[in-house]
Amino acid sequence: MTTNQLSPLTEGWPNESREAAQLVIDQYGPPDESTDTQLLWQKPGPWKRIVASKAFYTHNFPAPHNDSVESVIDYRVPPGKVTELAQFDGSVIVERTIGEVSARCHDEQANFLALNLMHDIVTNAKTVDEARAYYAKEFADYRRKKPTPYMEKLHFSSGQGDTADPDARLLSDEDLMQAEQEGKRNK
Repeated sequence: MTTNQLSPLTEGWPNESREAAQLVIDQYGPPDESTDTQLLWQKPGPWKRIVASKAFYTHNFPAPHNDSVESVIDYRVPPGKVTELAQFDGSVIVERTIGEVSARCHDEQANFLALNLMHDIVTNAKTVDEARAYYAKEFADYRRKKPTPYMEKLHFSSGQGDTADPDARLLSDEDLMQAEQEGKRNK
């Protein structure tokens, strides 16, 4: 199937999200799961999963475009870096408890770019401002048909399911039992 033959799975979707989903279908074939509002691929290429959604979101960084394809990897982000990642790109999503990071954009190449720069920020290879400037440069270079190494592949190894961060317990079983007893007395 080519982009000239749009998938019936996205029939009725807005053009903005339908075209983006079709790019994933063209790259990885039919999804593993589909609903009226999203398509899901499990372990396509370097990804843990890809989700193409009927819903799309306007995103102005680094230039106006629509986000509707989310690429997910296993990756542990230190809690102190989450704010920096939010400052870098609002479409980079950290799921600390389950140990995942994703990027949501129009296509896989932009998601490679965002996640490579996410890794640079986490490892202190780039500051937020340096990462944003590099993103804008490579985004424009892609249109100039110049080399765009950060858009070709992940330049780091993502985790293999060992990235969850369940956080630290603050309440003991005794604390919980005491709270429950207090609750019964306060009825």
